[in-house]
Amino acid sequence: MWNLDPPLLLALALCTVAGLWHLRHASRTRQRAFGVATGGAVLAFVSPLCALTVALFAARSAHHLILISMIAPALAVALPLLRIPAGASFFALSAALWAWHVPAVYSAAWDSTAIYWAMQAALLPPAWAFWSAVLSGQSWRDVAWLMPLVAQMGFLGAILTFAGRPFYLEHLALAERFGLTALSDQQLAGLIMWVPGMVPVAALAAYLAWGLLGITRRA
Repeated sequence: MWNLDPPLLLALALCTVAGLWHLRHASRTRQRAFGVATGGAVLAFVSPLCALTVALFAARSAHHLILISMIAPALAVALPLLRIPAGASFFALSAALWAWHVPAVYSAAWDSTAIYWAMQAALLPPAWAFWSAVLSGQSWRDVAWLMPLVAQMGFLGAILTFAGRPFYLEHLALAERFGLTALSDQQLAGLIMWVPGMVPVAALAAYLAWGLLGITRRA
């Protein structure tokens, strides 16, 4: 099912209008990046993927990747936040990412709409600030923070993939409707975090590092 909750649609519409107005004289690159961010928000919160996160933890993992690896970097290109150091935003993002995967916190977000949106808010702004610093491409120190992000996502994915028991019992019954056990659903979530989560970020880190190396050589 599509999520047609009126307050959500109104909030997305207001953010879209405000962003388009702010970028009305900006470059095509920034305008297109904002379009990607808007499309990612629709995919994450309006499309059937949003409803699927209730049934499958694997869908929840994909949802988080869309926030961290699609919406946040697109916003960083369109509307960069350049005053927050990459290190500070990395630790804030890491805290939110690990908190989401603590079973007690996950259960609290499952039971409370307010906590759910608070956790979403805890993920997106630091990811936005992190990508803003990294994609500015101004120093090795900022780009270097991509490596612990890659390692962290890989480690978290490995924990979910190789765990011998399911951590998130909320999906115990619902996953069976898709032919999965709660454990296999969790393992699939780990693989999503591990491969689609790590590979693009690692490739981007290599690309940015190569660009900085070229700048260094020319200097």
